[in-house]
Amino acid sequence: MSAKGSVLIIDDELEIRESLEQILGLEGYRVASAPTGEEGLKKVEEGVFDLVLLDISLPDRNGLEVLKILRRDTPDVGVIMITAYDSSQMAFQASKEGAESYITKPWDNDKLLLEIRNALDKSRLQVENVQLRRALKRFGLPNIVGKSERMQKVFDLITQVAPSRATVLIAGESGTGKELVAKTIHATSPRADRSFVPVNTGSMPVDLLESTLFGHVKGAFTSAIATKRGLFEVADQGTIFFDEIGTIGVETQTKLLRVIQEREFMRLGGTETIHVDVRILAATNADLRRLVQENRFREDLFYRLNVITIPLPPLRERKEDIPLLVDHFLVKFAEENGRTGLRFTPEALRMMMNYDWPGNVRELENAVERAVVLSSGPELTPDILPEQLSPNGSHDARGLPFEDLEGRSLFEIVETYERRVILDMLSRTNWSQTEAAEKFKIPLSTLNQKIKRLQIDIKHRREV
Repeated sequence: MSAKGSVLIIDDELEIRESLEQILGLEGYRVASAPTGEEGLKKVEEGVFDLVLLDISLPDRNGLEVLKILRRDTPDVGVIMITAYDSSQMAFQASKEGAESYITKPWDNDKLLLEIRNALDKSRLQVENVQLRRALKRFGLPNIVGKSERMQKVFDLITQVAPSRATVLIAGESGTGKELVAKTIHATSPRADRSFVPVNTGSMPVDLLESTLFGHVKGAFTSAIATKRGLFEVADQGTIFFDEIGTIGVETQTKLLRVIQEREFMRLGGTETIHVDVRILAATNADLRRLVQENRFREDLFYRLNVITIPLPPLRERKEDIPLLVDHFLVKFAEENGRTGLRFTPEALRMMMNYDWPGNVRELENAVERAVVLSSGPELTPDILPEQLSPNGSHDARGLPFEDLEGRSLFEIVETYERRVILDMLSRTNWSQTEAAEKFKIPLSTLNQKIKRLQIDIKHRREV
């Protein structure tokens, strides 16, 4: 199956099917097609599809009837309706029956591909929610590991706040597991059978963020070809999680405050007030009180979010949990890679205990995965751990062994240091360029220029 996803096209026009198959095939999707509703439903029953492109007018039955059957039998499969008529009534009916959106013939290929990506993202989110609920119902809180006193307090807080609808602020450095705590609160709450919707606020421009959160009506802006629901509507009766909420602009903060206070909002360009019942969880690695003092974060929003705070300690302050975490990740990655009987040597464990883990639990998890993948035998030794764990590790941004400096120009040495310092900071900030630029106290554009010059591949989170 294609990593991008699998799409079924149900349309009676051969030319339409062939055109869509070519467009989607070139984009890397696995594509199948059917000329009738009956044949399309049979293909869905026989195979696994992430998305269906469904024509309204089919020779054997109405496309809306097929949509109802798909929503009843395969609720996790996304559906986009295809129609030859741009009708607001048709859009409303399709949305009411559970379609993600609809497109009109002839379509713009770029807009079509955007609609497909959005629909697939939503479909995958729903599948992840189901898997999360099943895992937590079976195992309790398996992924939050720790016996330290501070982590026991975290467990107690999760247990206490989960049954309520109270807003929770999860505070901690990057890599401490803030989203995992949010998912656990949701999955052990009365809302567990509803959606958990994460929002990465730091990665979106203001206009796109507001459209994503609140939705928009047709014609609200140039590319608004149809009315769309926002994430608050998707999360109705469930939970919405704002990751790194300190990055939201002040104007959006005002609108967010209204939703928290009144549980209502308006779509962009709309006049209708929409009411929702959504629990709000938020996370931050920034000091929101300091941002309030600097007039970068609304004080009233801060107090609305800060009803209950769950502070997550950095890994360096709970080192007694490292052996438990290592065992947890070792079991996980051994199973994923088909390995058995793996164990870290005492020297390797000692090295991991002595390291401060600036990237916290995420960095430890990556180190264990690396060791499992690179090991050739059952014993995981210090030489397959990341070099920065060694007291003389050559990858530590604070210094290079003397032998690495010989025969190199001053420019090469400075560039090597600069690259490692930037990589270290990006790792600490979970590869957030905005946050890294703030910590370096330089403009984001300057950091981006350095990243390009030093050939640091942000997309794949590795050095080219």
